Amino acid sequence: MAPPTAITLRQPDDWHAHLRDGPMLQACAVHTARQFARAVIMPNLLPPVTTVAEAASYRERIRRAVPAGLAFEPLMTCYLTDGADPSELARGKREGVWVAAKLYPAHATTNSAHGVTSMERIAPALEAMEKAGMPLLVHGEVTDPEVDIFDREAVFLERVLAPLLQRHQGLKVVLEHITTREGVAFVEAGGARMGGTITPHHLSYNRNAIFKGGIRPHLYCLPIAKAEEHRLALRRAATTASQTQFFLGTDTAPHTADTKECACGCAGIFNAPVAMQVYAQIFAEEGALDRLEAFASLNGPRFYGLPVNEKRVTLLAAPLVAPERIDVANGDKSVVVFRPDTPVEWSY
Repeated sequence: MAPPTAITLRQPDDWHAHLRDGPMLQACAVHTARQFARAVIMPNLLPPVTTVAEAASYRERIRRAVPAGLAFEPLMTCYLTDGADPSELARGKREGVWVAAKLYPAHATTNSAHGVTSMERIAPALEAMEKAGMPLLVHGEVTDPEVDIFDREAVFLERVLAPLLQRHQGLKVVLEHITTREGVAFVEAGGARMGGTITPHHLSYNRNAIFKGGIRPHLYCLPIAKAEEHRLALRRAATTASQTQFFLGTDTAPHTADTKECACGCAGIFNAPVAMQVYAQIFAEEGALDRLEAFASLNGPRFYGLPVNEKRVTLLAAPLVAPERIDVANGDKSVVVFRPDTPVEWSY
């Protein structure tokens, strides 16, 4: 049978995106909006988005940054801190400003210094979320310096997330940007209350690629890529028809090149301009193009209780055409666009 020359599916959503703010937002929002109808917007700005008013204001800045003619809806999240206000969380959900709240363990990743230091300190907030039906989105890594960076996801699941789920049995949880086979198994065991997002870059390469020919800072993100066995587990989770708990989340996270290519480079990969093309390549390699729509367009809305998109989009079997960099701040800075080491033979 000849390979397909095109695939048409409902327009996908991105359930994990960083758009930043200011000049970076102006440069990056359009690339997410061109591919996705909606995106869950992560709140780790400086200062972080912790109130309903801040989230509503940020949502308007995003909408203004998206060019006319692109229908795009930002879905806002609350940045949880040790002092998170349960009533503010419930009000934001009730008023349709927040769809979820994000748990960053303090100092786990970019702009997470204000994150949570103890699950006990946010117990009242989690109880309010549980009652309101507001999902908890989790950056699942411990920050204990004694734990190897490649083990931090698995240790977090055992030490932190499993006890949290036991204490809050009605809470819906998304394990974001899964990177390990342990993460896959944890989501699978959690039933309908658990979801998991998977990025295009974690599906594309393992940790060896970061050091191929020298340090490659534009492949460095957190959680960091793991060994090949884990990448293969992610591919199975994303492309298996029965796995409705897993859905698309790019974790697109732009940083200017000078902040990546330095003595202490930032963690994050900007994949928004190429995300669906890379996902299509991965599903084609796995012989699972017929399952791409479920992963990209159906499983996420089902978990969040939102309608699926009616608009259809088409990807063509043609070599990837995308910029290598995008300019920021009138060309004074640039952001490098993600590319896998292997060819991408899809366009969008």
